[in-house]
Amino acid sequence: MRSLPARLFTTTALVASVFTSSPLHAQRAPSGQPVGPVDPRRSQTQKPPLHGKHWMAITGKPLGATAGAMMFQKGGNAVDAAAAMLAATCTMWDTLHCGGETQALVYHPKLKKVIGINALGVAPTGATADYYRSKGYANPPEFGPLAAVTPGTPGGLMVMLAEYGTLSLRDVLGPAIQMADGFAIEAQLANTIERQKTWIKQWKYAPAIMLPHLGSEREAPEPGEIFVQKDLAATFRKLVATEQAALKAGKSRKQAIMAAYDRFYKGDIAAELVRGMREDGGLFTMADLANWKVKIEEPMCTNYKGIDVCKLQQWQQGPVMLQALNILEHADLKAMEYNSPKYVHTVYQAMNLAFADRDFYYGDPAFAPEEPMKGLLSKAYAKARFNGIDWTKNDPSS
Repeated sequence: MRSLPARLFTTTALVASVFTSSPLHAQRAPSGQPVGPVDPRRSQTQKPPLHGKHWMAITGKPLGATAGAMMFQKGGNAVDAAAAMLAATCTMWDTLHCGGETQALVYHPKLKKVIGINALGVAPTGATADYYRSKGYANPPEFGPLAAVTPGTPGGLMVMLAEYGTLSLRDVLGPAIQMADGFAIEAQLANTIERQKTWIKQWKYAPAIMLPHLGSEREAPEPGEIFVQKDLAATFRKLVATEQAALKAGKSRKQAIMAAYDRFYKGDIAAELVRGMREDGGLFTMADLANWKVKIEEPMCTNYKGIDVCKLQQWQQGPVMLQALNILEHADLKAMEYNSPKYVHTVYQAMNLAFADRDFYYGDPAFAPEEPMKGLLSKAYAKARFNGIDWTKNDPSS
């Protein structure tokens, strides 16, 4: 978990990804239909499958999914819905935050291609090995101000919306602003705050909002209590105000959204972020924020038995899944009994080999050496890896 101060955002940050489907309307299957006998060996979903007609909005938080549904009801597309869900879940600290990172895959129906959104945060320029050693660290800390990377979620949201959405930032941030103004907090979020309050107290301004019962045995909000994040709401409102002012000045929709982007990363919001970070002992500078950019990139893809599967590049470790699928393409999984020993062994070995390659080869594509991703994702290499599977035992050293 990489954290940011709570002066602007009222909490620390978590990494998260947002996925949206092609338009499908979320709707339950009709009840009362006969169901066949349940195979106890088959895993059961926690929630029933959903089917739809026009669109679908899916996220791990019901209020987040509601925000996405609202965008579809306004006539927006899947990217509008994804951006609204992303913003709404930024008010729920156990899932995501405005100081976090965002990765997304967007299918462009006109171009008929998948586009990757890389809004990965990077370390401040002052976060050097020598600096951490001078502070007595053998490795950079995992949590707290010195672990924080540049916030990627706001930039990813705004670039994705500007490039591929149709609605305004005011539309998309509307549900999130309502939630930041106060919503009945769910038990999962409230209890997560209570469990992690020691980390929250590392930040100067966070406890005043995250821990309303400071000094009591339980310091976090009670489930159902109205949870207010006034600084986060104010930050969202500043972004909307900047967009609307730019529109009134004759700027295009895209230019107006990017004006809000600039306010976050180069303007008064950035200055306040840097001030708060410095007070907490962090390393951000205005230059770190201004120089950070969202990357629009080509995803990595493979074809698994006629199905095109795409993942983001190796910085996100997505190709592990593609490598495993390439290996499994040489196995007849359908002929194996589901979850039988042979089925489990086959899937395990394919994943084991893919993860072994990840640990040995994957790195940051921005730095040398260049990873041999083309070779790792080749069908010939997958066949060789499949042929090396030991069918009589598990070998974790493969």
